[in-house]
Amino acid sequence: MIKIPESENELMDRSQALSGFTLGQIASQQNIQVPENLNKEKGWIGLLLEQVLGASAGSKPIPDFPHLGIELKSLPINRYGKPLETTFVCVAPLTGLVGATWQNSHIKNKLNKVLWVPVISEREIPIAERIVGTPFLWSPSEDEEHLLSQDWQELTDMIVLGEVENIHGKHGQVLQLRPKAANSQAKTKAFNKNGKPFMTLPRGFYLKTAFTHQLIKRFLRIN
Repeated sequence: MIKIPESENELMDRSQALSGFTLGQIASQQNIQVPENLNKEKGWIGLLLEQVLGASAGSKPIPDFPHLGIELKSLPINRYGKPLETTFVCVAPLTGLVGATWQNSHIKNKLNKVLWVPVISEREIPIAERIVGTPFLWSPSEDEEHLLSQDWQELTDMIVLGEVENIHGKHGQVLQLRPKAANSQAKTKAFNKNGKPFMTLPRGFYLKTAFTHQLIKRFLRIN
């Protein structure tokens, strides 16, 4: 069992020590089996990093390192530093949103401070051979927070007004809302525009790739 990092510096030292290693090398140090593909284990890379870095939140709706207020996010990129997919942040509540504000939202709590761990994850590279890049610590700037809160407000207003089924990927500048479920049988309650309850797929908040690409370029100085 890897001990929980006691400080931000310890966490950064630990994460930067992974840079340049393959996922196979990291997994073998922990006696963890590398899956052949991620079809059924989509979150495997994130779970591996949580384990080797000493994250302690588990599945609780709090940052992965609660005592440090830091969330951990793996970021699959290509060899040129471009993100390969949007980044899941958290499940979006579809009910009980009266009085909700950006300031007291779960998503703001998750994004206050994020340890990003890029992983070169092009599809043709076997999982065990995918390489960890240079991790970096990020907190939203004033402009970034403004964009995030604006998108959150727009998407939340649509949910409250019963428009959840009409939300698609083009809504939001940096944040999007889309179905998040292990299978199509998983359903949760929402309300339609007449205030009547109905069952729909759970939704999640995701950061768009253009946004995470800007972070990669800024922190890792990639053009």
